[in-house]
Amino acid sequence: MAVPPSYADLGKSCSYVRFSQSTGSSNIDTSKVAGSLETKYKRSEYGLTFTEKWNTDNTLGTEITIEDQIAKGLKLTFDTTFSPNTGKKSGKVKTAYKREYVNLGCDVDFDFAGPTIHGAAVVGYEGWLAGYQMTFDTAKSKMAQNNFAIGYKTGDFQLHTNVNDGSEFGGSIYQKVSDKLETAVNLAWTAGSNSTRFGIAAKYQLDKDASISAKVNNSSLVGIGYTQTLRPGVKLTLSGLVDGKNINAGGHKLGLGLELEA
Repeated sequence: MAVPPSYADLGKSCSYVRFSQSTGSSNIDTSKVAGSLETKYKRSEYGLTFTEKWNTDNTLGTEITIEDQIAKGLKLTFDTTFSPNTGKKSGKVKTAYKREYVNLGCDVDFDFAGPTIHGAAVVGYEGWLAGYQMTFDTAKSKMAQNNFAIGYKTGDFQLHTNVNDGSEFGGSIYQKVSDKLETAVNLAWTAGSNSTRFGIAAKYQLDKDASISAKVNNSSLVGIGYTQTLRPGVKLTLSGLVDGKNINAGGHKLGLGLELEA
């Protein structure tokens, strides 16, 4: 079996097929526009990646990644953010190690009150996947997150189930029906609540450069997206989210994304 995915990527195909997310959005109700800009510089021969980020909240971010240099399969990331308006700073050190049958990760968020430690592990064998994720707050000396997941993955089919903190239960199924059509179903339930949340989604590849995707859930939220590759390295994404229960009330969302890769 190949290297299993990280815990965060378990069931990701089911989430990805919902509808493409853009790096810019506009809320019709509040007229608020949000966007972000990200640039990357890679030196493959040294395993280095430099990433600079900026968003409309005027938050600056810098990320430095070193991969496969200290040891094969080991990835180290140093991530910092700074807000000039408030003077707030944050820092994070991420480590990941992957090889056949196992994918491990440990991140540390630095805070004045005390660092927060995030850990995750996924093991895989013959298509079966099992994962565990935890968060430990050193300032309060207690476990803040305790999650489990089990799944099964083949080339065209994925099944994913998870339990978060012993109270949140979820499941998803992904099926690649054909070379052009992908479908997914998501289901979630919270202990102590009588409500069950579910959604269905589909993605259709119009041609080699364009695709459309759509999603609807039991709250009558309808999402649709269109992605077009304008030229090699340039991708345009348009997306929208409509509240079907409150068509005339506002609060609908539109998104526009432009990805540039040189």
